[in-house]
Amino acid sequence: MKEPTMNLKRRGLFILLFLITSLATYAQDLDLKPVTSTYVIKNVNIIQAPGRKIDMGAIVIKDGIITSVGKNVSVPADAMVIEADSMYVYAGFIEGVSHTGIPQPKEEGRGRGRNSDVKDPGNPPNDVAGIEPEKSVADLLSTSEKSIADMRELGFTAAHVVPYGRMLPGQGSVILLSGESADAMLYKKEISLFSQLDGAPGVYPSTVMAVMAKYRELYRQAKESKSYSTLYAKDPAGMTRPSADRVLEAFYPVIDKQVPVAFKAEDVLDIERVLKLKNDLGFNLILTEVKQGWDLTNKIKASQAKVFLSLDLPELKEEKADSVQSDSTEVKVEEKTAEDIEREQLEERKKQMILNYYKQPALFTQQDIQFGFSTLEVKSKDVKSTLLKLIENGFTEDQALAALTTTPASILGVSSSMGTVDNGKLANLVISDKPYFDKESNVRYVFVDGSMYEYKAKEKKKGKGGKTTDLKGKWSYSTETPQGKVTGVITITGEPGAYSGSITNSTTGESTDITDVSVDGNTLSFAFTVDTGGETLPITFSVQIDGDTFEGSMTAGSYGSFPVEGERVPEKH
Repeated sequence: MKEPTMNLKRRGLFILLFLITSLATYAQDLDLKPVTSTYVIKNVNIIQAPGRKIDMGAIVIKDGIITSVGKNVSVPADAMVIEADSMYVYAGFIEGVSHTGIPQPKEEGRGRGRNSDVKDPGNPPNDVAGIEPEKSVADLLSTSEKSIADMRELGFTAAHVVPYGRMLPGQGSVILLSGESADAMLYKKEISLFSQLDGAPGVYPSTVMAVMAKYRELYRQAKESKSYSTLYAKDPAGMTRPSADRVLEAFYPVIDKQVPVAFKAEDVLDIERVLKLKNDLGFNLILTEVKQGWDLTNKIKASQAKVFLSLDLPELKEEKADSVQSDSTEVKVEEKTAEDIEREQLEERKKQMILNYYKQPALFTQQDIQFGFSTLEVKSKDVKSTLLKLIENGFTEDQALAALTTTPASILGVSSSMGTVDNGKLANLVISDKPYFDKESNVRYVFVDGSMYEYKAKEKKKGKGGKTTDLKGKWSYSTETPQGKVTGVITITGEPGAYSGSITNSTTGESTDITDVSVDGNTLSFAFTVDTGGETLPITFSVQIDGDTFEGSMTAGSYGSFPVEGERVPEKH
């Protein structure tokens, strides 16, 4: 590894040491910025956009902006050089619609909790009815949410984020998947009004039809309120002052067609219903989390709605190769019963139905319907495998790249700063050791707004006898800092599938709870947070277990990723 890279890691570990030990006062006196804000990525295959490629070129980044792209670029004297060694760089991916960075609220039982105590279920408070369009992502974002690091490690650098909720959860904003605070992450506020056909249990509106009726009612009330407010603003003489209503006011930009409605519509019926609302009321529409749109391509195209297709799809089972029988082997074929034939026909119809989900992106492309991808419900670990299955079913790699970069950038109005690798664009980049859509590729670096995150290649290792190692117990870890070696103990409790635990460090001996403990094959990951005096720093661990040892990396907010290694602590008998 080049010396500048090692210097940056040492600097980061120095910072991390002080954060973990909670020496906030001393840390505030340090220059916590990276050693340099200038980077050069050399000897890299640059996929600037779908269909545009520069073989073995270089990219210069300065202060979070791409300043040079090409084969012959000048290397600034203060630049940190990354020798990409024939890797592949793409524009950072964009989540079309997601909940990334938003803590998931605790679900209340249907028909129970506060809803059962409402005095007038036919006219409940707005928050109980799920009508909160005035809510802003800015007030909900949490930098410690594990989803931010999970999606970033896949190559996503920005997201159109919307709140959780029911009928009208709130307004969507574009965020960057890096930053020390919610304000630092916010890139473009209130660019959509997120809507759903989800009713509120036990109160009005509880059914889909009731939600549609209530939506029409609110929209028309908002038009009347806006019209009256406009007249009052021109000449208030003799007019009663308009009453403030934040719910209705949230519709004003939609009525003026300055902001679209991002409407979740998964199946055929919901898409039909949302298109009818659009036609009746006249708002600009983004159909989100679309799963079953293949029979409605003509209607969707005619509506001029923008689209984000869901990546949360039913499982597509791999075809098993038929066993080959030797010519000398006599095979006894039993006659199929009517029940056998009917079962086979049902299975075939089910298979063809599921295939429709995976052929849908290719179909939408053929119909010239532009779309990106919605990640509202998909698990991060399934994103890449789903993309590869779409490509296996008629979707090309260039089309997949467009749906991850240029198209969502266009739909969300951020094409001037994101979506391609060009001079003047934000340094939002993903670098993989092989072409990204290769099954064996690994993301090695991600840049978000010029902040670099480095990842180790994940090695696929087979466990003995196919058994998963029980990770319960104590594991020591260590890392090097300018002050010397820092060590600690990770204690894992619980059972496989429901692990929890804590982590300590040798400087203070204090213990911190770990969360989001997950095991995927031989990869263990977890998260914890550190209070640095008014700011919460999220720290994530991701390590590969090899018997009784591990190695991997830890990521500390926007300070980057640093190597870590360790081993199981033998039990005392």
